Amino acid sequence: MARPRRIVLVRHGESTGNVDDSVYEREPDHALALTERGRRQAEATGERLRELFGGERVSVYVSPYRRTHETLRAFHLDPGLIRVREEPRLREQDWGNWQDRDEVRLQKTYRDAYGHFFYRFAQGESGADVYDRVGGFLESLFRSFEDPDHPPNVLIVTHGLAMRLFCMRWFHWTVAEFESLSNPGNGEMRMLVLGDDGKYTLDRPFDRWRDPEPYGITG
Repeated sequence: MARPRRIVLVRHGESTGNVDDSVYEREPDHALALTERGRRQAEATGERLRELFGGERVSVYVSPYRRTHETLRAFHLDPGLIRVREEPRLREQDWGNWQDRDEVRLQKTYRDAYGHFFYRFAQGESGADVYDRVGGFLESLFRSFEDPDHPPNVLIVTHGLAMRLFCMRWFHWTVAEFESLSNPGNGEMRMLVLGDDGKYTLDRPFDRWRDPEPYGITG
């Protein structure tokens, strides 16, 4: 099995929805574009990625949303070194179609009280639903490592919640641990690095906004 040395997760740059949530009433979530600031964020991240990967090959997976594709393009990676696959299982959490701003704000209040992992948006998904599809993607990713010529790098361009859930599934974090973590900022990276012991470690933690509150002991 040719496991990659690095698995890099990147959240898309700032989108129009990040600065004005009324846009969801006029445009589908998947069609929202990057702002100018978001493009600069993505370009800055691209500089770090090009330095990190050097001349090595990269297997790229990108959410099907416009803002993630625009983020990937802004990285300016060498097209001769990358293999890009659009992966719908890496999409943003579904909050329902043609969202009403006030209704979504109300539901976010309910979610904060109920729990981010378990609360399901009306006509949308819960964090647990996203966890299941991210888990399905991980199974496919593991199978890809069976190719002896698999690139030494994997790059995943996705959304903040999906990044946290990917790491939750990979490192077997509890729901309480997940609930205590904040999303990364726009354009931020997290990297899983393969060690000499054959195990992956996270290059830096997610910010924590509270201590975990588990129902019981695990591990």
